[in-house]
Amino acid sequence: MQAGLVGTRIKAKREALGFSQEAVTRLLGFKDRQTLSAIETGERRVSAQELVRFAEVLAAPLTYFTDPFLLAGEGRFSWRQSGVAAPKLETYEQEAGRLIALFRALGAEMGKRPPLLRRSLALTKASSYEDAAAAGERFVEEFRLGDVPARRLTEVMERDLGILVLMVDAIPGVSGAACHLPELDAVLIRRREVPGRRHYDLAHELFHILTWEAMPPERLEDFAAPPRGRVEQLADNFAAAVLMPRAALDRLGPWDGIEGGALAAQLNAAAEELGVTSSALRWRLVGAGLLPKAVAQGVDEALLRNNGRKAPARDLPPLFSKPFAELVAAAVDAGRISARRVAGLLGLAVDDLADAFAAHGVAFDPGL
Repeated sequence: MQAGLVGTRIKAKREALGFSQEAVTRLLGFKDRQTLSAIETGERRVSAQELVRFAEVLAAPLTYFTDPFLLAGEGRFSWRQSGVAAPKLETYEQEAGRLIALFRALGAEMGKRPPLLRRSLALTKASSYEDAAAAGERFVEEFRLGDVPARRLTEVMERDLGILVLMVDAIPGVSGAACHLPELDAVLIRRREVPGRRHYDLAHELFHILTWEAMPPERLEDFAAPPRGRVEQLADNFAAAVLMPRAALDRLGPWDGIEGGALAAQLNAAAEELGVTSSALRWRLVGAGLLPKAVAQGVDEALLRNNGRKAPARDLPPLFSKPFAELVAAAVDAGRISARRVAGLLGLAVDDLADAFAAHGVAFDPGL
């Protein structure tokens, strides 16, 4: 373990308990507070004897300070959720953190370097919603997302931006999350959502990753409880423009002069092609000035449900992601970690893990 990570965990546990540096300094018998401060910032290493004392004083198991497959104190999450009880979310955050920590730790073991530079959007809280939409349009152009941006968005985030994207079986009420670490950014998406919702959550969380330093998101975003904060509304405008750029709206139009059932049918067909929901497309058209608000409000909601299908689209992507599966499989093949250990960390049977990786075209030997 790096001294910096041990120190970060010591600080996180101390602050969680409400202890001051002075109090912990006295309990540990250090001569001054600067010693503890140097440990917490990673400037001074901790001896084995000192680590045992930290575990006693902070009432934490030694593994809390030494487990490389754990996020504790160094990761900041922003959860897109609704109605999830705090204890359940805390527990799930620890589980989700293990996925990210596993990728980070094995990446270091396998010589995978984090991106040297991180991309960011030149937006602030003072930016207008039009500015956010324009940034989304430029993102589509500069990264060549094509006529249907939803198809390539994950690939661009992983390959060009170095963002870890994971499809997960999140607990009910959680649709997605962004996680910001000093050396890594990650986005988690509930894979059992309908495709349009998954794509929208992905683009929404991308905005948070690209603007984290300028306007850090709240830890909890309740997407079902208006009014929503300005940062979330900026994220919505960015996401809508990424998935439904003006060129695509024009190509799938015209939109003027049609109402009611005819408009609903056109919305449904266009939404299916773009991989979004009909409702999201309707309001994107209003924001782009291509559809009067009164006309949009006049469409029967029932006609737009499931994009006009009788039942939601059944499109379940495999767990995790191909880059994640490739790295973990390579680490197992190299003897850096056992298949059984990986399965235990991910809460899966070894054979189920092999099946999940095979869905990405990645061979995984469960016997290793």
